[in-house]
Amino acid sequence: MDPVPDRDPPAPDYLAQDCLQPVYGERSVTFNPGTAFFRPKSRFVRDLGVLAAAVYRQQRGQVRVLETMAGCGVRSLRYGLEAGADWIWSNDGNPDLAPLLGENLRILGDRLQLTHYSAHKVFAHCALHQDFYDLVDVDAFGNAAAYIPAALGATRWGGLLYLTATDGRTLGGHDPDQCLRRYGSYGRAHPSSQEQGLRILLGTMAQQAATRGWGLTPVLATFTGQTFRVMVRLGERSRSLEQTYGFLGYCHPCGHYEPVPWRKLGRASCPHHGAVQPLTLTGPLWLGSLHDGATLGLMAQQAQAWGWLDCLKTLAIMIAEADLPPYHFRLGDIGQRGAMDPPPRDRLIAALQGSGYRASPVHWNPQAIKTDAPLAHCIDIGQHLTG
Repeated sequence: MDPVPDRDPPAPDYLAQDCLQPVYGERSVTFNPGTAFFRPKSRFVRDLGVLAAAVYRQQRGQVRVLETMAGCGVRSLRYGLEAGADWIWSNDGNPDLAPLLGENLRILGDRLQLTHYSAHKVFAHCALHQDFYDLVDVDAFGNAAAYIPAALGATRWGGLLYLTATDGRTLGGHDPDQCLRRYGSYGRAHPSSQEQGLRILLGTMAQQAATRGWGLTPVLATFTGQTFRVMVRLGERSRSLEQTYGFLGYCHPCGHYEPVPWRKLGRASCPHHGAVQPLTLTGPLWLGSLHDGATLGLMAQQAQAWGWLDCLKTLAIMIAEADLPPYHFRLGDIGQRGAMDPPPRDRLIAALQGSGYRASPVHWNPQAIKTDAPLAHCIDIGQHLTG
């Protein structure tokens, strides 16, 4: 593979250094985090990337990985050793991490290209040389929108783009103007703000893909308390953007949510009031499925085969919630609106399902449910369960 064209001085021959020893273990790999940013609690999102890469390789026969913000290199290492990646371009913009990355990734041998450029320079090289990757991992800090157009251009048709954003205040609706500037979406604060952040990210990616004439399918979306993480698969448009990219309305007085398509923006009002009660709108954002249940099912099978049993419960919840409406209800809000204690989650879900509704837990919030039942019905059942 041609190196990235640049006038920067070449990196030192750090692959020959033996001064660093692995001091941390994660799943089947050992490595030295060194001075690079590393969050052990984020193992689950790294697990998801490795599982998705392994399933992709089983289906396509190969997986080439591009990681543009490698840090200490644990994700690249795991893509190589656990998912069996055929080729890995691991990049980090900080050249001071060269010795650390070189030692941590030495075991990948000739499957590895290691560089220290800006992510935008790497993406530009991929576009210029038509060097496309099956999985592009962008572990961005803060605003992720700046990387979306270029990262899409480095992803192979049918490939996966795995993107992180950490600007929770913006995506959570606490700075609508900033959200509009960064993501082209006006985010609002409401009880489903974490899911809103995921859907704003997905919506921005879908809109940017549409400018190229492409469609995308969300593979997974998760919120870990600090970060938003979404993975999409690029492909042909199966539906018009209007069907999956619109607005979410929220009624502050009664707590009702309602997806609002573009053609009905002028008639966005809550149906549960005698007088006209306008909905507070967030968007545009992604209104379609949050995950691809079929792919998550294959990932769960792989986790089972590897003995990663701690992943299975969360993957099962993600599969259950995949096609439910684009919002959720917190148990505390149900209790508050019904003047009662928060209802027990599992009993509430079972009662809703017994009433003919779909319902599931929320994988990032154990004190919330997703359902297609009206909030008023959730309150009625909750009052029966706690009465």
